Amino acid sequence: MIEYNYISDNATLHAAVNTLNGTEAVAVDLEADSMYHFQEKVFLIQMAQNGHIWVIDPLKVDNMSPLAAVFEDDSVEKILHGADYDIRSLYRDFKIEISNLFDTELASRFLGVSQTGLANVLATRFNVHVEKKYQKKDWSKRPLPPEMLAYAAGDVVYLHELTTVLKTELKDVGREQWVREECRLLTQVRPAKINHDPLFLRFSGAGRLDRRSLAVLEAVLGVRNRFAQKKDRPVYKIMGSREILQIATEKPATLTALKISRALSEKQLSMYAADVLDAVNKATDLSEADLPVYPRNKKPPADPKTALRIKALKTRREAIADTLKISAGQLINNAQLSTIAAFNPADKAALSNVDGMKTWQVDAFGDELLSALTS
Repeated sequence: MIEYNYISDNATLHAAVNTLNGTEAVAVDLEADSMYHFQEKVFLIQMAQNGHIWVIDPLKVDNMSPLAAVFEDDSVEKILHGADYDIRSLYRDFKIEISNLFDTELASRFLGVSQTGLANVLATRFNVHVEKKYQKKDWSKRPLPPEMLAYAAGDVVYLHELTTVLKTELKDVGREQWVREECRLLTQVRPAKINHDPLFLRFSGAGRLDRRSLAVLEAVLGVRNRFAQKKDRPVYKIMGSREILQIATEKPATLTALKISRALSEKQLSMYAADVLDAVNKATDLSEADLPVYPRNKKPPADPKTALRIKALKTRREAIADTLKISAGQLINNAQLSTIAAFNPADKAALSNVDGMKTWQVDAFGDELLSALTS
């Protein structure tokens, strides 16, 4: 079993941070979930450096601020695999920001690796096969068994060694600075801000409903959210989206009608029927003027010349990607190509000013993009 130090109080966290002072790099991973709770939350932070592994329990440690200094220290490289979610989570829960990031998943993609999950990468690189049986466990439960803690610790064991291999390969193909720039940009991502937009805007299929059904849908989604928050459970464990869509379409006004629809189980009926029916009836009674409208964003007519430029850019991108043996979308995405086509830059300076363009992209194949535009 993997050896690790379990940190469950402020004093041992301070001691671990002191050990990390002056280190060149630290490997980091998180255990968080939205499968068992209404709000996503970080339940473990794993860190590794010089053969030492710490598993930090933020449910036990009441002051996580000492970690902020390590994560924000630009002289200490933070190694993560698939860092986007972790960066957002650390900022959301602890206001921790990360500087000097090296993302091994991102680096793997820039080397043309197609299967970039950590288990796949470790199996390919080191013939190490990671146990996945704890992947979907509830990490909020305490105490966590030693087997789960060891599993969590295992995610950081090979990140230092993997980084060494990836950096060598990136340097050999001249893409180390590409990844560095992408990592710098990645450190700036933040969790989505809480908004008060209608819930139906994030519900698949809402755009196909009439306005009355949309009102019912919004009302029932509100019921689901309230119960999910109260019970601290994911919304889908309160009521499924398919069942809610059925209620919005059929609009059962009585308990008998709701039972006949079979949209809810007997258990769900006992817990939620009164609130669901109240929501349905209130939405059904709304005046036409008060019914919600699904927003339709009408796109302006496509400029034929812009369309031709997009086609030329995509063709050139595919050729470059084939040569570099890298995913075309990783090289430059469709949104960027559309912006370039609309802007139609005449030189590299103008290309650099196109929104979303990265320095490495302009340097590596800017001339070829400009050539595609003129063709």
